[in-house]
Amino acid sequence: MTAKPPVFATLGCRLNAYETEAMKRLADDAGVEGAVVVNTCAVTAEAVRKARQEIRKLRREHPDAKVIVTGCAAQTEPETFAAMDEVDAVIGNHEKMEPATWAGLAPDLIGETERVQVNDIMSVTETASHLIDGFGTRSRAYVQVQNGCDHRCTFCIIPYGRGNSRSVPAGVVVDQIKRLVDKGFNEVVLTGVDLTSWGADLPGGPRLGDLVMRILRLVPDLPRLRISSIDSIEADDNLMLAIASEQRLMPHLHLSLQHGDDLILKRMKRRHLRDDAIAFCEESRRLRPDITFGADIIAGFPTETDAHFENSLKLVADCDLTWLHVFPYSKREGTPAAKIPTQVNGTIIKERAARLRAAGDAQVDRHLAAHVGRKHQILLENPTMGRTEHFAEVVFGKPQVEGAIVTATPTSCDGHRLVV
Repeated sequence: MTAKPPVFATLGCRLNAYETEAMKRLADDAGVEGAVVVNTCAVTAEAVRKARQEIRKLRREHPDAKVIVTGCAAQTEPETFAAMDEVDAVIGNHEKMEPATWAGLAPDLIGETERVQVNDIMSVTETASHLIDGFGTRSRAYVQVQNGCDHRCTFCIIPYGRGNSRSVPAGVVVDQIKRLVDKGFNEVVLTGVDLTSWGADLPGGPRLGDLVMRILRLVPDLPRLRISSIDSIEADDNLMLAIASEQRLMPHLHLSLQHGDDLILKRMKRRHLRDDAIAFCEESRRLRPDITFGADIIAGFPTETDAHFENSLKLVADCDLTWLHVFPYSKREGTPAAKIPTQVNGTIIKERAARLRAAGDAQVDRHLAAHVGRKHQILLENPTMGRTEHFAEVVFGKPQVEGAIVTATPTSCDGHRLVV
C-alpha cells in the first residue's frame, strides 16, 4: 500500500507558514505517514476558535488519520486541545522543531509517545535552527531571523506562545540568502516575531540595521530585500541609513503601531507615543520620499473612549498609512488587559474596526491612483500577478515569466489592484 504523506494546515502568521515548511521536512525525514498536522495561531480568541473548527473539519475529512496539533495556541492552551476527542497529540512550539519529536510521531510509535508534549517555552534560549531554503512562490523567499519577544504588551499572548527573543546569527542568515539567490529567488523577506529586537542576544549586540546592511553588502546579486513588521521606536541608525541609501531595500514598511492615543498606548504597555509614530514616518519619508507604510491597529482596547478611537482614526492620515491590518480587540485570558474592568462593548468594537478598515481602503485607493502611469519594477508571483516595490498588487493582461522582475507602467486600477 502506498504511504500517505502528512496533511498540513497552517493558521495565522507568515512565521507559522515558514515553520510549517520546516515541519514538512522533519516529518518526511522521520517517516511520518497518514497524519494531519494543524499549526495553530493564538493571537486572538477568534483564532483559537478557528483552530478548533479546523481540527474538527479535518477530522471529518480524514477519519482514519492521526491528528497532531501544534503552534501558538497549542503552546498557550494545551489542555484545550488535549480535551478534544479529535486530537491524538499536542506538541509545543519548541518541540515541533525537534527531529526527535517527529521520530516519535512515526506511525508505529504515535500511540506510545506522550500525548501532550508542551514544555516551558520561556526556558528556550538557543537560536532557531530550522532554516529552510525558501517557500511559497518561486519569486519570493522568507527567511526567519528571529523568534520570540522580550516585551510584555498587556493585550498580547504571543510571548507565552513563542518565548523570549532569540536571534539567528548574521553569518547563518547571509549564507542562507546566498543559497536562495543561487536558486533564482529575486526577493527575500526577513521575518520574525519582534524583528527589531534581532541581535540583542548575540555577541556585541548588533542591530537589525547592521544585519540589513551586511546582507546587501555580502549578497550583491540579491535584487530585492524586504523586512516584515517592525517596531518603529526600535529602528536603529543603520536601518535608517539603509532606508535612505539602499535602493535594493524595498520602500515598504509594516509598523506595529497598535493605537493612536497616548493613554491607550501606555495602558497597552507600548514603548512609543503617538508623536513618535508620526515622527518616524515623517523622517522615513524625508529619507525615502516614495516609502509606504502598513500598520497593525487594534480597535476597542479596554477603556477606549470615542475620543481615544478618533486619535487612532486620525493616525491613519497623520502617518499616511496605506496597508492596514485592523484587529478588533480580543480578550485573551492570562494577559493583563483581560483583567481591566472597563471592557468595550463588542458591537462598538466591530463598528470601530469597520471604520478603521474603511479609512484604510480609502488610503489604498488613493495610493493606487497615484501610481497609475508611473513606471514600476514588478516581481511576478505568478504569470499574471506581481507586486510593485511598495507591495501593491498588479495584474497583467498577458502572461509573464513567473519569478521575473519586469518593468511596466500600470494604466488603471481594478479594486485594490493595479492593472497593466
